[in-house]
Amino acid sequence: MSNEREGKELILHIVNLTVVVLNTLWFSWLWFEYYFARLFIPFVTRGNIAVIGIFVVVYASFAKLYGGFDLQTSRTSELVYSHVIASVMTGIVMFVILWLLIRYMPQIQPMLYGIVLWCVTAVLWSKPANLICNSVYPPARTVIIYDNIVAFRKGEQITKKVSWRFRVVGKIDVSEGNDTVFAYLDRKHPEAVMLCGIHSSQRNDILKVCIERGIMVYIRPNIGDYIVNSSKDLQMASLPVMLCQRANPSPLFLLAKRVFDIIFSLAILIVFSPVLLITSLLIHFYDGGPVLYSQVRLTKDRKEFRIYKFRSMKVNAESDGVARLASQGDSRITPVGKFIRATRIDELPQMLNILKGDMSVVGPRPERPEITARYEKGMPEFTLRLQVKAGLTGYAQVHGKYNTSPYDKLQMDLMYIAKQSIATDFQIILETVKVVFMPESTEGIGEGETDAEEADHV
Repeated sequence: MSNEREGKELILHIVNLTVVVLNTLWFSWLWFEYYFARLFIPFVTRGNIAVIGIFVVVYASFAKLYGGFDLQTSRTSELVYSHVIASVMTGIVMFVILWLLIRYMPQIQPMLYGIVLWCVTAVLWSKPANLICNSVYPPARTVIIYDNIVAFRKGEQITKKVSWRFRVVGKIDVSEGNDTVFAYLDRKHPEAVMLCGIHSSQRNDILKVCIERGIMVYIRPNIGDYIVNSSKDLQMASLPVMLCQRANPSPLFLLAKRVFDIIFSLAILIVFSPVLLITSLLIHFYDGGPVLYSQVRLTKDRKEFRIYKFRSMKVNAESDGVARLASQGDSRITPVGKFIRATRIDELPQMLNILKGDMSVVGPRPERPEITARYEKGMPEFTLRLQVKAGLTGYAQVHGKYNTSPYDKLQMDLMYIAKQSIATDFQIILETVKVVFMPESTEGIGEGETDAEEADHV
């Protein structure tokens, strides 16, 4: 079984390596045809190998970061999009590196040609790569084991979205008892199980049996799992102990994070100043209303602050006094607002909040006090996301959507809190580039709903 699995993994590694090799060949041609002769001091063989090696590292790193190698969990279109973003980012980085090597600004057109060639190669590679992956890993016979109907729907949602990965052959409520569950698994002979919403004690029993039988186990984690994930391993009286506590990052990390926030927000305000000016004029001339819109939000330790955004809705959009998220096809959104929301331009004024120290570049997105209170009535754990300063982007923005349920947002925010570091922040910022132009990431809640919690229970 182990050798078979290793053989399958090797095939997927070779498939992923193929697109890297092909695009490396394109870059090598680009390097020798356009840029090598313009070097201030021509390279010998080792210098050329070093430049090509840098390309391999940069391209492979961006492709991995954006999910370009996730053959088992990505559709063909997602693979294409991931490699297109990786190609663009690689082109930018390599152009800067070549600029430093040549010592004057080189021609940009050849690099643009290269980006197009890398994208075309990725498009042609993605479909065969997916077909090979699906033949190596056909959909696994899967049983969903759940604790309640909401948890079951979550598991069913996952298996439907990744239907090429799972073939559901049965489902069973864990309340029927472990003996019944194990007998059901004996009848169904699944290759995988999806555990959804099951309490840890009962889940551990099922997990052990599945591991013993060689069944893959996919777990929809509970909030407690993320709290334990952030624990610190200790040795006390020669015994292993896990310490769980409120988020307590080091002063050095907080200082580095604050310095980065200031530099990043100033740079964005300077670079995008023309965009800020044009957007302000468009909003004002459309209906004569105010350009900026401020709203009370919550940050670390429930501290309230006013967040700034470009106004994307009509004046007095909440004249009835009810706090609500934007819905799909929301009539309150102006034509200018639709564009700036889709391109995230409406978020740019929040750089002022980051400069003031109300927010950080990376952290849980700040919610309104009214909506937070509604979420906390049914889910008291929602307050755990207020252990750290609110952010412009975060795990929930990278991996979720505008209408992602509050429970799922909380889980993703706790993932970030458990893994806080400068490296994690930098990774999230780079991943944010991928989702900026994805329409589904700004998809609103359903019509007639006021928050994502209602959408989650429809």
